[in-house]
Amino acid sequence: MQLITTRMASVADAEMIAALSSSTFYDTYYLYNTPENISLYIEEYFTIEKVTAEIIDTNNTFILAFQQDECVGYVKLCEENFLKELKGISAIEIARLYSKKNLIGKGVGRTLMLSSFDIAMQRNKQIIWLAVWEENQRAIDFYHKAGFKKFSEQEFVFGKEVQNDWLMKKVVF
Repeated sequence: MQLITTRMASVADAEMIAALSSSTFYDTYYLYNTPENISLYIEEYFTIEKVTAEIIDTNNTFILAFQQDECVGYVKLCEENFLKELKGISAIEIARLYSKKNLIGKGVGRTLMLSSFDIAMQRNKQIIWLAVWEENQRAIDFYHKAGFKKFSEQEFVFGKEVQNDWLMKKVVF
């Protein structure tokens, strides 16, 4: 297994992040959703303009994972907290954690998760949390293994349908 390194993203990385987002999202969900819903989601959330705006937003932190010079995944952390279940708690969200399909299970996700924990601790967050589609068992298993526990559920609008996400959290300190 090759060494996986990480670094913070900048606006200069927006095009690369948008392309990686689109391909990894498609690879993960195309078997379970309509092409129309996948296209609508990608067109809404993974444009270069949208990703650039997310990188500029000081509530967000993007960490990129590399094998040599190739970007193989990333995590987007968000410090805005709109969940009523976490009201008054210092929390940070793993809004996205994406790895190239051929590298799932090869340490990319684990490296990004550990980087996320480090940032949460550096920023004195009590909780790190995420939302995961209830049908994405591979991801749920990964999050359980990392110490996350389900604490609630929420609806997620995906294209023209509504799906259900599990909300999972882990105590940082």
